[in-house]
Amino acid sequence: MVSEIKRKSRARNAKLASIPIGIAGRAAVGFGRKLAGGDRGEIDAALAQKAAEQLFTVLGELKGGAMKFGQALSVMEAAIPEEFAEPYREALTKLQAEAPPLPAPAVHKVLDQQLGTRWRERFQSFDDTPAASASIGQVHRAVWSDGRAVAVKVQYPGADEALRADLKTLSRMTGLFSTVMPGVDMKPVLAELTERTEEELDYRIEANYQRTFAKAFEGDPNYFIPRVVASAPKTVVTEWLTAKPLSKIISEGTKDQRDRAGALLAQFHLQAPVAAGLLHCDPHPGNFMMLDDGRMGVIDFGACAPMPNGLPPELGRMLCLARDEQFDELIDLLNENHFVIPGRTVSPQEIDDYLRPFTDPIKTESFHFNRKWLSRAAGSATEFDSQQFKTARAMSLPPKYLMIFRVLLGSVGICAQLDAQAPYMKIMHDFLPGFTDDPLHEVEA
Repeated sequence: MVSEIKRKSRARNAKLASIPIGIAGRAAVGFGRKLAGGDRGEIDAALAQKAAEQLFTVLGELKGGAMKFGQALSVMEAAIPEEFAEPYREALTKLQAEAPPLPAPAVHKVLDQQLGTRWRERFQSFDDTPAASASIGQVHRAVWSDGRAVAVKVQYPGADEALRADLKTLSRMTGLFSTVMPGVDMKPVLAELTERTEEELDYRIEANYQRTFAKAFEGDPNYFIPRVVASAPKTVVTEWLTAKPLSKIISEGTKDQRDRAGALLAQFHLQAPVAAGLLHCDPHPGNFMMLDDGRMGVIDFGACAPMPNGLPPELGRMLCLARDEQFDELIDLLNENHFVIPGRTVSPQEIDDYLRPFTDPIKTESFHFNRKWLSRAAGSATEFDSQQFKTARAMSLPPKYLMIFRVLLGSVGICAQLDAQAPYMKIMHDFLPGFTDDPLHEVEA
């Protein structure tokens, strides 16, 4: 199994290495067309679009670290041109669903190493058939010695080496990613992803994060966090959660169920840094479920970001200023917090045009998230020759905001899939520091 993982890792790296070669070839052709008198803007736009197409097609075919990176970028799907966003989404979904299961003898060997050779005495029963799989491990259903139903997550042998190799290869391609995604400095994105991945590889860290969340939300009327039963570097045992996943709520839930799920999801990502001092950094529908009593269940705490002081209050102030169209003050604050690349400028009209689609949810007491709105909101940002795209190239996302924006954008994306009506402005007001009725006063203070 380990040798097979290494072989597939080498194949993935070869595919990744092919991307910049293809980009370089097209760039040379584009340069020739410019010399021949071609329109510079049209040529650059075409090259960028081809680069994006190749990037997301290849990432969509990969597993391991490359797949995790693709999943991290998938929260930005609304900003990917639809002609190749759909194949990319389908490829990721297929890979997630078809992850090959680890054979039972290999699972038992991991458990021997992690829980001791007498691990069976700690369970009343253990199902050798995995109940779920992911990029670096799989989950088995079992019954603990005290009769509790539990989930046993077992990491694939060799997954750590494959992930590190993938991420090392991806780190060499930061220039290409910035071509496709303006306004995002990919070096800190990859650095953040690498740090989080290293944490995900040690299930003891995940277990500690989950213990913190379970304690913080114990008795909460809106959320349920399964407790950790046992943990080791490559294995973690938690209480089994019986609930309906958000994917089912999305496809067949009632309007009330979808509205409640959307509101609770949006609130969770803002409330958790306040309640637990941590941000849950994996906004994926598979990690959130709805219990019969109306609470939201949350699982998979492998990717979390410590935020002992909660979310930065500057974020709340920025959103307030954008909501109230106080763009002169907003631009000053963006500059102070290094959102604008040194030497670049953005006008109030540009920032208005750029942010307006994304500030819709905080301009009314209740907002209807849906796919049509999300597609329209991101529409002009996907056009390489649009003003929004050009404005984005004057801006950059500071490293400390990378994971926050990824999570909040992912949350909004899931709310749109849910077609949920949610009091987003009230949720922001209640849980986001700096989001007040008088943001200018807060900024001056």
